[in-house]
Amino acid sequence: MNIAERRKKTPPVALTIAGSDSGAGAGIQADLKAFSANRVFGTTAITAITAQNTHAVQAFEAVDPDLVRAQIHSVISDFMVRAVKTGMLVNAEIVKVVADFADRGVFEKLVVDPVLVSSTGSRLFDRQSEAAYIERLIPKATLITPNLSEVRALLGKLPTNLEEMVTVAREFKKMGPRYVLIKGGHLKGNESTDIFYDGQTILKLSAVRIDTDNTHGSGCTLSAAITANLAKGMEMTEAVKTAKIYITRTIKAGSLWQLGVGHGPVDPFIWATNEETNSPPVEPAT
Repeated sequence: MNIAERRKKTPPVALTIAGSDSGAGAGIQADLKAFSANRVFGTTAITAITAQNTHAVQAFEAVDPDLVRAQIHSVISDFMVRAVKTGMLVNAEIVKVVADFADRGVFEKLVVDPVLVSSTGSRLFDRQSEAAYIERLIPKATLITPNLSEVRALLGKLPTNLEEMVTVAREFKKMGPRYVLIKGGHLKGNESTDIFYDGQTILKLSAVRIDTDNTHGSGCTLSAAITANLAKGMEMTEAVKTAKIYITRTIKAGSLWQLGVGHGPVDPFIWATNEETNSPPVEPAT
């Protein structure tokens, strides 16, 4: 049987609308790795070009909103996109571009990860434009996944415990998204707990905290894994629970890496934990 005679298969497709990370630990690059690791074909619309590494974001420049619009249209007009996620949207104009597509109902499932501050502490969003998230995009989201810094940016309050995380989850739900996931990785303690809220039930998703500085891109990777799971047809609670297990494994594997001298990335393909323990380290080229 030749290739033409074989039954063709269409893999599940996801779209990420986000910024590019030159260090490849977060953003578009992290999303594509997580999509691939979770057996989903990834497509992209790039919103910004950044110069960044494990230390910080040194510079970034937004893509013209019309070009962002053209990228999204190009993808959705040709591919059967089953789930979409957003990351770094940079400014109100780009937020409105994405919201316009959401208003038209062309995004089957929309995961909004409001990337406002990088894991190295750099602000990635126009301070005057956060209202666009609240007024235009969050109400259209299937799921929003803010971390604690992003909660503070959007609501003006920083949760310091699980009870306060539950309170802000309920506040976000009133804005219109179908589901809310508050990421609690920045809290102290022996466990890393996220709060998932569907409007009726609060679900606490906990994992043993891994002692590592290599968490760059963990938020992008988690939201991308959820998006991939949704693209594969999982219902939301299952998608979030499965992604929580996955991100914990990627952080554990990444804790064995030494990439850069700042906050290194997670290991999306979990290579490190699959390596032979007696394998010699890779020496840098000279």
